[in-house]
Amino acid sequence: MEYIYGALLLHKLGKPVDEEHLHKVISATGAHVDESKVKSLIASLNGVDIAHELANASAVAAAPAAASGTAKPEKEEKKEEKVSESAAGLASLFG
Repeated sequence: MEYIYGALLLHKLGKPVDEEHLHKVISATGAHVDESKVKSLIASLNGVDIAHELANASAVAAAPAAASGTAKPEKEEKKEEKVSESAAGLASLFG
């Protein structure tokens, strides 16, 4: 994860997200730098617009939060209906 965080930090600071800069960020934390992970991440990010992807991630994360807020009252209403239905069922037993 520290490699992705390092890439995001570089992006936020406006620095190029490349092997040299990512290596400096990771080594500055005191962590051991795995060159294969650095190269793999940089290769994966080649051609990716990080700002656009972050904007999409924010929009996607906000949608489920809004949907979950509307789902809760529906569940509560269903529970209330079940309670009244079960009470009516018990009343018919004792008729």
